[in-house]
Amino acid sequence: MTRIAAVRGALPPNRYPQSEITDAFARLCLPEGADRRLLDRLHAGARVRSRHLALPLDQYAKLDGFGTANAAFVESAVELGAEAVGGALEAAGLTPQDVDMILFTSVTGVAAPSVDARLAGRLGLRPDVKRVPVFGLGCVAGAAGIARLHDYLRGWPDHVAVLLSVELCSLTLQRGDASTANLVAGALFGDGAAAVVACGDGREPGNGAAHPASPDTCEGREGSVNTPAPDGHGGRGEAAGAVPYGRGGGPRCPGPVVVATQSHLYPGSEHVMGWDVGDTGFRVVLDASVPDVVRTHLADDVHGFLSGHGLRAEDVTAWVCHPGGPKVLEAVAETLRLPEGALDLTWCSLAEVGNLSSSSVLHVLRDTLALRPPPPGTPGLLIAMGPGFCSELVLLRW
Repeated sequence: MTRIAAVRGALPPNRYPQSEITDAFARLCLPEGADRRLLDRLHAGARVRSRHLALPLDQYAKLDGFGTANAAFVESAVELGAEAVGGALEAAGLTPQDVDMILFTSVTGVAAPSVDARLAGRLGLRPDVKRVPVFGLGCVAGAAGIARLHDYLRGWPDHVAVLLSVELCSLTLQRGDASTANLVAGALFGDGAAAVVACGDGREPGNGAAHPASPDTCEGREGSVNTPAPDGHGGRGEAAGAVPYGRGGGPRCPGPVVVATQSHLYPGSEHVMGWDVGDTGFRVVLDASVPDVVRTHLADDVHGFLSGHGLRAEDVTAWVCHPGGPKVLEAVAETLRLPEGALDLTWCSLAEVGNLSSSSVLHVLRDTLALRPPPPGTPGLLIAMGPGFCSELVLLRW
């Protein structure tokens, strides 16, 4: 089974309190003299205290079109990507030469050559590294990326694979657009990156020294940590079909193993979330029905997935959930009947950095490993949802 060796988060240096971002975005999105009560209410209700932005706030008014914003995306994505991947490899005790495959995902900018290609020479990746740039998965891509690494490493168990997510959501803000969707996006989304290093079960973990865990707070989120050892529950290759949760017994590893994954598309929900792409770039599509879609579908998916592996929701010791927004998180907790505090780290991530699209669930995973590592050998569930509308579930064993 796939072993997660390290997770690294990276954030731009430009950090602002929500109130300062609200004032700046009001000037960018609303006509002069317009009533800003709706914008203020949406920003206050987002439960976001601060965010990191790719650019200093005063530079957003100077973005004169999609080309300028996308150029800023490429430059910042390469910088943050190098920091995230380099830090994750160091934490895992591996070098760039050890990487056999890198999957890059983003939904907030485009580049050809892709960001992973631009990073290859800078980081020192091998010329024969396999590259898989992915666009369009949105918020679900952090979980889906781990799932696709798992698929790859089942076929190449002696390989090392890296997932890199970079999302610079602020660069997609539509100036002069007072639509509710644009105002909600401007209230929720922040900028950041994350990298995951994973090894197949035929690959011994690196010998890098463990990084100390961060203090029990969401402040100072830029650090990297090695994940705790799961006490010998390494696991070997996964058979076709459902796999009993406790089966395994491979070498000790420095992080949790991926037991299984599940993807699910919900028919007729394409209108719920995504982009309308036009001359000004990516105009957000964000329907108010997202929490209702979660309530309709997620519980059956989660309970069926867990049941196929001999588990119930009560067995899960860590819920690693993407922070989609307050209403979405409330819907997740309600429909899954989660115990009090089960999503505390997700709420904390939302408050401190906002919704980082595909990078967010990886930051929550990093925080779970650093701040609240579950008991060794117990199950965890990583959940994300995104455009499609779709969900991705990743069953972990700590």
